[in-house]
Amino acid sequence: MDITLDKADAELQRRAREFTEQYLFPLELECEMNDGLSPQATKTVKAAVIEHGFDAINHAQEDGGRALSLFQQILIQEEMGKATGALWDLVWRPSLPMRQASEALKDRYLRPACRGERRDAYAITEEGAGSDTSMIETTATRDGDGWVIHGEKWHVTAGDIADFFLVHALVDGDPAQATVFFVDKDLPGVTKVRTPKYMHTFVYEHPIFAFDDVRVPLDNVLAEVGRGDDLTRDWFVEERLMIAARTVGAAARALDLALDFASGRRAFGRAIVDYQGIEFMLADTAAEIMAAKSLLYRIGQQVAVELDRKQMHAEAAAAKLQCSEMAGRAVDRAVQVFGGRGYMREQPVERLWRELRVDRIWEGTSEIQRVIIGNELKKRGSGVYTGWPD
Repeated sequence: MDITLDKADAELQRRAREFTEQYLFPLELECEMNDGLSPQATKTVKAAVIEHGFDAINHAQEDGGRALSLFQQILIQEEMGKATGALWDLVWRPSLPMRQASEALKDRYLRPACRGERRDAYAITEEGAGSDTSMIETTATRDGDGWVIHGEKWHVTAGDIADFFLVHALVDGDPAQATVFFVDKDLPGVTKVRTPKYMHTFVYEHPIFAFDDVRVPLDNVLAEVGRGDDLTRDWFVEERLMIAARTVGAAARALDLALDFASGRRAFGRAIVDYQGIEFMLADTAAEIMAAKSLLYRIGQQVAVELDRKQMHAEAAAAKLQCSEMAGRAVDRAVQVFGGRGYMREQPVERLWRELRVDRIWEGTSEIQRVIIGNELKKRGSGVYTGWPD
């Protein structure tokens, strides 16, 4: 498999790097110090997203998207993942499962979301249900010409700015009938319970929402009743690959910052980069980034040519596990190289250190990724991981 970037992909990567450095990096301290951005800053970035062609890169052109391949999306997310404050989330990518919505639902939700006129938030996690979706307690009950949804969802990322949710609920409380519903935020019964404070600084929030007997139309089902687990799994596959890409980008930025600092910082008459204690940390990080990036690009190219769903799930798990764990080590070393300055929030390495911690948790913990990989090994043997694709 040739994973060398062709001319078009190399240009796409360059534009993503330019966009990140020109529009996202300058907003990092504002986001950190103010727990978010001003409306004017958000408006400026939104216009730049459209100008650069990075809006809805994961959806078909007929739905208003840019129809980029999964590999091309990885190239873009790798560059944007270098920005702190999760500023990459200013660049909207409507949830992938919405591509399976009816034409009527696409007109109401997906197409406006692709244009940046609406914003979705995926609501799946609950107080008592995280990785094990069979523990979900949110229910949807048929009532005449509609559904009545009841439950509470935690960690609803971007829920503060979203105007509709994709709610993963169990029809009649049956785990075998998991279904995803479109739920408008302004419907009666939808309330924000609270907005917890998190370790990282995120340009948007992760509120807890209650759905108290919220009535939605019968046709507000995404795809069909009982497809919820498949749809959510498809969402996980894409998001896990994007997390892998962003963490590789973040690790690369941390290495650049640490190398630059170590080259200029002097101690005992020498630049500290000349001491093996520092040099070896930088070398370990460089080697780990190289390995993770090679894995990510190979899987990205492979998935772009449509593997079967089970293999995509398995390989996305491996990519997220390897890249997010690697990035945690890389950024931790960068903080160490910076010494006391690395503990100051004004330093990007400090912000990256806090922000990358969640990448080993959300969209499936590292332990869950290991379970997925282990299950594939038991069912299909080691070839899916150790073989080389044709």
